[in-house]
Amino acid sequence: MTNPTIKFSRKDPQKFFRTLNKRVNNYFSENNIKKTGNWKLHLKTIVMFSLFLSPYFLILFLDISDWWKLLFTVLMGAGMAGVGMNVMHDGNHGTYSRKKWVNKFMGSSIYILAGNVYNWQVQHNVLHHTYTNIHGHDEDIDAGGIIRFSKHAKWKRFHKFQHIYSVFLYGLLTFNWALTSDFKQTKRYLKRQLSYGKMPSQWKQWSMLAVTKILYISIWIVIPIMIGIVWWKVLIGFFVMHYTAGLILSVIFQLAHMVENNEMPMPNEVGEMKNTWAIHQLFTTTNFATNNKIMNWFSGGLNHQVEHHIFPNISHVHYDKISKIVKETAKEFNLPYNEYESTREAVKSHFRHLRMLGSEPQLS
Repeated sequence: MTNPTIKFSRKDPQKFFRTLNKRVNNYFSENNIKKTGNWKLHLKTIVMFSLFLSPYFLILFLDISDWWKLLFTVLMGAGMAGVGMNVMHDGNHGTYSRKKWVNKFMGSSIYILAGNVYNWQVQHNVLHHTYTNIHGHDEDIDAGGIIRFSKHAKWKRFHKFQHIYSVFLYGLLTFNWALTSDFKQTKRYLKRQLSYGKMPSQWKQWSMLAVTKILYISIWIVIPIMIGIVWWKVLIGFFVMHYTAGLILSVIFQLAHMVENNEMPMPNEVGEMKNTWAIHQLFTTTNFATNNKIMNWFSGGLNHQVEHHIFPNISHVHYDKISKIVKETAKEFNLPYNEYESTREAVKSHFRHLRMLGSEPQLS
């Protein structure tokens, strides 16, 4: 991946983003609402952490059958995904609270989810949110050649089957965080001098990574073994927890960008994009199941991805309200507002998209 040298167009003759931003700001000021999280997010935080951590302690201290323990690891995986999407995500975007230390604390929950704050903020806040769906810059569409997410990526013969095998690989997302991804990303990002905010020293980042990984392994593997659970049962439970979380997170992430409606534009020969940054987000991002209360609640608003990408500085608890403003403004300016009515339709579109990209290049 090359260094980001892309420049987005500054030509917005209709002043779309200026108009939209004014209307959204007016909504918050007129209703005397803060853009950060509220009691709904705080309550959800308690629920998600309970779902994630309560089964862990039940497994450690209750004399229950292995089948119950296996079920609890599945619940832990769902809770792990819930904490990531609702708490960690808002925290690391600085939208959980107006207080920086609260955002930092909530964002640091990623350490018990297997990740790393520095790596996540660079990959997500910098590369993904800035260069959405741009091959060679947005690492969220780079699967190391195993899955072809972009028509600009090199095609390999086995990609013909990616719409079948991809779903099995999706569950390995957070498992890779725990074992390999963070070390590779730290090395790569430090070398390229990438950061979200102040650049950390190499010593500080590597030290933080080492310490948090040791603590992570201690919590999820060493302690259960010391308590008396057979090591191979611990490893199975660890894998099931991660696979559950990885599958949930991967599928929800893919439905926002890897679907048929979205474009994957590339810069011209001098590194310039056709559209402004905000309009680029409309062409590369899709909402799904926004009328589904369960999905809205559990996904941390990630099904309102259009709103999240244009306003990453606003907590997800407000997306349902401002979505009406975004949709109406996009229509007024004759711009796309991509959305699927249901999760099912978005999932079908995603796998049709994978199947198309898996065909031979001249057919895709």
